[in-house]
Amino acid sequence: MPPSCCASLSQYTHHHLVVFLLTFFSYVLLHASRKTFSNVKVSISAQWTPSILNDSSPTWQDNRLFEDEKQATLFLGILDSIFLFSYAVGLYLSGVIGDRVNLRYVLCFGLCGSAAVEFVFGTLTEWLHIYNIYLYSSLWVLNGLLQSAVWPCVVAVMGNWFGKAGRGFVFGLWSACASVGNILGAFLASSVLKYGYEYAFLVTSVVQFAGGVVVFFGLLTSPKESETGLGPIETDTDSHKPLMSDEEDEVEVEKYSRRGQSAEQPVEAPAESPQAIGFLKAFCLPGVLPYSLAYACLKLVNYSFFFWLPFYLSNNYKWKEAQADRLSVWYDVGGIIGGTFQGLISDFMGKRAPVLVVSLTLAIGALVGYSRSPNDQVINGVLLAITGFFIGGPSNIISSAISADLGRQDALRGSKEALATVTGIVDGTGSIGAAAGQYLVSLIESKLGWMSVFYFFIVMVR
Repeated sequence: MPPSCCASLSQYTHHHLVVFLLTFFSYVLLHASRKTFSNVKVSISAQWTPSILNDSSPTWQDNRLFEDEKQATLFLGILDSIFLFSYAVGLYLSGVIGDRVNLRYVLCFGLCGSAAVEFVFGTLTEWLHIYNIYLYSSLWVLNGLLQSAVWPCVVAVMGNWFGKAGRGFVFGLWSACASVGNILGAFLASSVLKYGYEYAFLVTSVVQFAGGVVVFFGLLTSPKESETGLGPIETDTDSHKPLMSDEEDEVEVEKYSRRGQSAEQPVEAPAESPQAIGFLKAFCLPGVLPYSLAYACLKLVNYSFFFWLPFYLSNNYKWKEAQADRLSVWYDVGGIIGGTFQGLISDFMGKRAPVLVVSLTLAIGALVGYSRSPNDQVINGVLLAITGFFIGGPSNIISSAISADLGRQDALRGSKEALATVTGIVDGTGSIGAAAGQYLVSLIESKLGWMSVFYFFIVMVR
């Protein structure tokens, strides 16, 4: 690793480890509950449409929502879009709120509130036999708003504790939280799905609520809250500068040549607590808009795999729903490895953009290969992992490390309280693209088939 990266890693304390784990598992639990919905779509679709078995049930005939499975599938796509649009709007708001209110309060409110909504949506409505598209839509809007409070807060907390040195590796490893959550959610859902999809929602929502309580009592949002008065691991004098410039190498050389002299200089008194940056000013920061737009296209593809992969495997290859759920985790395994490896490479290079360009170029070939996967679970799993490596990896890097870089650049030296706002802008813009994509995926699939969906993905990645 580069000298700055090694020096930073050697200074981490148990406080940094606890913060890493608590923020990591906060988003793991959130994504596990989010993944549940995509993993039980086949069961929900069957419950919302008539069949030979339930035609004789008067209760079902009074409450069925759709005439056939295609209508149910289209509504499931609409629910995905509803969730992501409300999630995107919430990200813009929660990022601003997170820079002005204690991050722990916002984070726990999002976790516990979302768990309660998911319990009502998937479990309580089924127990009480309440089937209403307006109720489902309203609950999913609320769920998107509540879940949007989590990501800007956890990225801001990580940014408070971990400086630029080694950020690509640390955030690349940490950003695997979404993929780990997908894997956990897939296994939890598949393990109880035989009892009914409502129990999949029950298990994940209860676990998520419990996690929110643990985070509330155990998370320190910044080194200033610790009794030891630790400072963030920030060994670089240019820690506010994102890794997007060709001037990085020159700055690093000059920095290390002056290190001996700067060590003898007296430490200045800490400045007053900076004020939070405005939303429009954060949106106009260098790099925020182009990375936000790029992330919108990439998150559209990444979340399409997230929401539709189990459904695609079950319908296209006629595999059992539990088998499709377990096989889909290989996409997330590839994303975990891709995010960590590519983050480490970006630390070595001192730049993130070239790594992303190479990965996304190779992602085109991966998408073409996976679209032609044979009806073999082993080959399908390998191709899924490769696709996840080249798509999920860059997605993790942009949403975490690059967002932190953008939120700690030179323009913010007088206002460091911008991490949550910038993260909310990047992820919010990405979620708008993902929201539009989920409806388009269901529409394209119903009109043209799955092969056309993969061509659509290739256009977005390019």
